[in-house]
Amino acid sequence: MADSERLSTALRHVRVGCEFVQERDSDTPSVIQVRPRPEYLVGLHDESWSTDPQVDTHLYTDMYGNSCLRLILPPGRSTFRYSAIADVLDETEAVDPTVPQNDPQDLPDDVLVYTLPSRFCLPDLLGDEAVERFESLPRDYSRVQHVVDYVWHHLRFRYGSSTATTTAADVNDSGLGVCRDFAHLAISFCRALDIPARYVFGYLPAMDIAPRPEPMDFAAWMEVWLGDRWWTFDPRNNEQRKGRVLIGHGRDAADVAMMTSFGMPRLESMTVVAEEYHE
Repeated sequence: MADSERLSTALRHVRVGCEFVQERDSDTPSVIQVRPRPEYLVGLHDESWSTDPQVDTHLYTDMYGNSCLRLILPPGRSTFRYSAIADVLDETEAVDPTVPQNDPQDLPDDVLVYTLPSRFCLPDLLGDEAVERFESLPRDYSRVQHVVDYVWHHLRFRYGSSTATTTAADVNDSGLGVCRDFAHLAISFCRALDIPARYVFGYLPAMDIAPRPEPMDFAAWMEVWLGDRWWTFDPRNNEQRKGRVLIGHGRDAADVAMMTSFGMPRLESMTVVAEEYHE
């Protein structure tokens, strides 16, 4: 979006952040991925992160362009905190029911990887079902929306119904999952139809919608390549939303883990903040 377009659209402000409290038996090298990608926002400010006890940190950018923080957390109890104010446009994500699906030979080189199987997204195992359910539909945006509609109706959201090793094929069989599972299943069906789809992880405030009963948490959705750009789809909520603050994207949840530890920490508590902020 051009700067003039951004300036002509009203802005909203979203407070984002998190706190992790963990217990460790020894020094534990870790990578934390909770910082929004600034290029997806109008602005990012009042940003801070801290650890208790204090340790050295440094930022790097991974192979997908996501911002990651490296640190070594010491033995005992430690707390990591992150907070920022994100400026977002006062609008929902774009929709165009007529934008076409690309033929594989017309896809950009860097998009092809998002048509392949990955750790949690298994188009090879779910291909027959994808073809049976969706192959006859028009090759455009509406086809992806049919996939999302199916996943939204087929799966029931339930905390604790999946684990860190649960795949899209597993939740398709069980009919239960959390937001990452909804995304993994929809991504798998899209890839089985030769539609590039990538996993997205971020903050999702409840802006201009009825309050939700469940506690705030990180959110997962997907982006699909149609025409000449990525389009946002949300298999968990199946609605256009305002205020999405993207942290990272990759092939699946393994590429955008909020914390990767080279050890065995015990998570004592986790708090996530994603709410509209009024100055």
